[in-house]
Amino acid sequence: MTSDAHVQVRGLSVSYRVGGRQVTAVNDLDIEFCRGAVTAVVGESGSGKSTVARAIAGILPSNARVDAGEVLLGGQDLLRLSERQLRTIRGSRVGFVPQDPTASLNPTQRIGAQVAEAVVLHLPMRGAALRDRVGELLAGAGLTDVKRISRSFPHELSGGMRQRVLIAIALAGGAELVIADEPTSALDVTVAARVLDQLTKMVTSAGTTLVIITHDLSLATHRADRVAVLHRGAAVEAGPAAEVMARPRHEYTSQLLASTPGLRDRRQDRVRPDTSAVDGALVRLEGVSKSFGGSRYGRAAVAALSDVSLRLLPGRTFALIGESGSGKSTTARIVLGLERADSGTVELFGHDLADVGRHAMRELRRRVQVVYQSPFASLDPRFSVGRSIREPLVAHRAGTRAEQLARVDELLNLVRLPSSYARRRPAELSGGQCQRVAIARALALSPELVVCDEPVSALDASVQAQVLDLLREIQERSGVAYLFISHDLAVVRDIAHDVAVMQNGRIVESGGIDDIFERPTQPFTRLLLEASLRHAGGTVEATIGSEG
Repeated sequence: MTSDAHVQVRGLSVSYRVGGRQVTAVNDLDIEFCRGAVTAVVGESGSGKSTVARAIAGILPSNARVDAGEVLLGGQDLLRLSERQLRTIRGSRVGFVPQDPTASLNPTQRIGAQVAEAVVLHLPMRGAALRDRVGELLAGAGLTDVKRISRSFPHELSGGMRQRVLIAIALAGGAELVIADEPTSALDVTVAARVLDQLTKMVTSAGTTLVIITHDLSLATHRADRVAVLHRGAAVEAGPAAEVMARPRHEYTSQLLASTPGLRDRRQDRVRPDTSAVDGALVRLEGVSKSFGGSRYGRAAVAALSDVSLRLLPGRTFALIGESGSGKSTTARIVLGLERADSGTVELFGHDLADVGRHAMRELRRRVQVVYQSPFASLDPRFSVGRSIREPLVAHRAGTRAEQLARVDELLNLVRLPSSYARRRPAELSGGQCQRVAIARALALSPELVVCDEPVSALDASVQAQVLDLLREIQERSGVAYLFISHDLAVVRDIAHDVAVMQNGRIVESGGIDDIFERPTQPFTRLLLEASLRHAGGTVEATIGSEG
């Protein structure tokens, strides 16, 4: 341990009671965090990083047990404190920023009241002094128009704004140690960069000890002062971030780096289908506009899309990128026929969707399938893997039962899962395995087009790489086209052939992946790419889009 360590974790072992037995999550772990420094704790799901964070903060779940070790904060062992003593420590000395701002804020309380509650738990403030302190905390977290935000409910704020509210709450009691658990994994790159800017600014201005729990090695490489790599509950490598990431000593660290989009070598041998002889596009949008709301609610309609035009050719991957609210998902829903455009032309496989009836639409939907963001939410937990994959075949009466079961085995083999997995349920699989099942189900009817809506954002780096390689391999083998929606520009560059940049419901720039990423012509595209780099390694000065 170094002499300047502010927090010292020594010999920590934690286990969970699962199915009547104790399962070890962290085993004899030694790690330290220095005052005024940013330390990133990285590793795949199940490596123990979140368990370490929750053990330090004293918020382990009820089925967890600390088997051994100590956690010293300024020499005080937090593991020896009673729950009553821990309540005085949380907020006043230890702040915690959870991953999901939507689940962590009370939807029935205004933002100002929730921040004020965190203040009065530790500081004797009332009235005007309390309101001023709430405003200072919100402003300190990088929010503007704090009076409006204080009066707002969580659903009235963007994801990035809600995440900064959580930062304000974590700092309400003047915490000297702040633990941020995956604080940017669900945020667009520009918003994520601003959140990280505020966290790092907090460290330099107040000398706070900041611990970031993350599976994003690009973030750890460029944002952290120190890095600790966890694998199966043990720290396999730790030290200065630049040194660990540039010259990893452990094979596991090297594997993580090799799997991270943006850090791993781009696939230069990526097949680029010859589309010179292609007469028609699978998807064609011309001048498409779409609004929601309107006079029925006594409000002006909100434009979601304005004059959107694009073409998706067979065998290629077309990516839509942009911030939340830019229109990406609305575009995808219109392509799938789940929303109708207010104006413009929408053609799917040469058919104008405005003229397609219900039965014809059902036949078209056999040729287009979807892979969603959350692998667990997209599978019915009551169904076996085999039943989930077979479901589209049954719905469209494709083949006999024997042929359907044979197709299930074929698809499991295609996504590199054993045929025995057909009998398992989603709860028995990892996130990456569940996403493979979702891909298998999407391919059951041999579609010509698959819409991939953030298909790897919830996955660890190594699993991301496996899923992206699998999607690419399937495309090269079958010629399927992908409409790929993502906020991760490194992922998009890794897999896409063509890309369109969306801002405020409009496509501001589109073209081949190399042209857009290396020779952007529009200011917003350049700012978006710059923000992607700064998310990993700097600050975002410019305000991009209209986050609020």
